[in-house]
Amino acid sequence: MTISVLLADDQHLVRAGFRSLLRRDKEIDVVGEASTGDEAVRAARSLRPDVILMDIRMPGLDGIAATERVLRDNPGTRVVILTTFETDEYVFAALAAGASGFLTKEIAPDGLRQAVKIVAAGDALLSPSVTRRVVGQFAHRPVAAPRGTERLAVLTEREREVVRMVAAGLSNEEIARELVISPLTAKTHITRAIAKLGVRDRVQLVIVAFQEGLTG
Repeated sequence: MTISVLLADDQHLVRAGFRSLLRRDKEIDVVGEASTGDEAVRAARSLRPDVILMDIRMPGLDGIAATERVLRDNPGTRVVILTTFETDEYVFAALAAGASGFLTKEIAPDGLRQAVKIVAAGDALLSPSVTRRVVGQFAHRPVAAPRGTERLAVLTEREREVVRMVAAGLSNEEIARELVISPLTAKTHITRAIAKLGVRDRVQLVIVAFQEGLTG
């Protein structure tokens, strides 16, 4: 099965470049394009893509607001924010909107294609320069939901350990090596923790870990 992708960027040349790069991979199908946030919302509603590559600064509805609307209408869609502005403010806004990835437009072609596959598979993705400090700052901002260690009571001790490692930036393979388990088992623990905590993906799991003091 191919991964359907929607490109949302107000610059035609940027969309053309992304389209050309992505179409070199037979597992990826660019099914549509949008030049504004409103167009992206409408296109997502009709095309229901697996992944949207979403620019932040677009005319009218910006990429952050468009992401919120897209995910409200199509919770199964994954959004990767692509921008030239890698500031804390945008990272926070993208994560809060439910984006599963945040990358700058300087990403290498192979990295872009790999990012689409990672996010489509249900994992979350952050640019290497988006550090734990950034995620930690986001997590410690005021939240409306009640906080407390009781939220983590639904997790087993092993699941807590795995979530702690996810928050430390370890991949499934690295977690598996640390705990002497298979990568599939590590992924299963992560999937169960996501379900039990009622969060969307790996990024949101990291945020909960910081909020609840699991990172120490």
